Amino acid sequence: MSTLPVQLNETKPLVLLIDDCVVLHRLLTLRLSAESLEVMATDSGEKGLALAKQYRPALILLDLEMPGMDGFEVLRAIKDDADLHETPVIVVSGLDGAEDKVMAFDLGAHDFVTKPFNLAELRARVRAALRMYSLLQMLSQRAQLDGLTGLWNRAYFDSQWEAEVARSARHGYPLSLGLIDIDHFKSINDTYGHPAGDAVIQVLAKLLAAEIRQSDVACRYGGEEFALIMPSTPPDEAGKMCERIRGHFESLRWARHPERSVTISIGVAGACKGAALSAHAWVEAADKRLYAAKQTGRNRVVVADIGGPLLPRLANAG
Repeated sequence: MSTLPVQLNETKPLVLLIDDCVVLHRLLTLRLSAESLEVMATDSGEKGLALAKQYRPALILLDLEMPGMDGFEVLRAIKDDADLHETPVIVVSGLDGAEDKVMAFDLGAHDFVTKPFNLAELRARVRAALRMYSLLQMLSQRAQLDGLTGLWNRAYFDSQWEAEVARSARHGYPLSLGLIDIDHFKSINDTYGHPAGDAVIQVLAKLLAAEIRQSDVACRYGGEEFALIMPSTPPDEAGKMCERIRGHFESLRWARHPERSVTISIGVAGACKGAALSAHAWVEAADKRLYAAKQTGRNRVVVADIGGPLLPRLANAG
């Protein structure tokens, strides 16, 4: 998962203006404020690129003729950056030759406005670019959501987990991972039908969403298995949270099978100050704890610091 963009104001999209004309800074900051935008301006390509990486704007307005790093270089760097390449860029330039426009579009510009420009037209182009950006963001997010539960899906987990492990290792922050599996799930499907199984998965997803903290990330890992990323959380605290979730889920009663309760098993692997393990190895450590929970009777949480001894890999535990 790539990291979420930083916005100066949660309700207003951020527009970054990169242009060496300070008069234009004042003009556009004033006039675009009527569009419910946050405007940030800088006078050089180098500064603009650094600000773009830091704040991840919703739109960039870019001049081509600047001292030092010119607009073409900035545009090329933006489109080569994995975190910025989808950000729309409107070129606002005094260059009006066909070759300049062709090069800008070939490098990935969303639009090209020639100076001197009509302000009403520029505002309309800005609105259009932001609508497109919003649509792309929405589609991107939906592609990372699980259709049955509404939680993040496995693809999102993989990217987010890589980022969290790297952050934990770099700064020595605590981090824990929980893997959650519904016990005897196949027999629920076989006995009561797949709609009953789907209902169990959906209720567990809602419970996870309700119980976790804002900083935690709940994902559907696959089938009847879920993953819970718990940043800044040592393993003992992660175990307490997972135990609360386990107990709450066990207490539920089901309309389709009131005579039968459903339980979950949870394996937790965590570290108090980061760990010298890859993201994949950390998942395997949590997986081994999940296997231990299954093998020792199910309906329980097994927690361990990832520096401890490893257990056999999860396999056909039911």
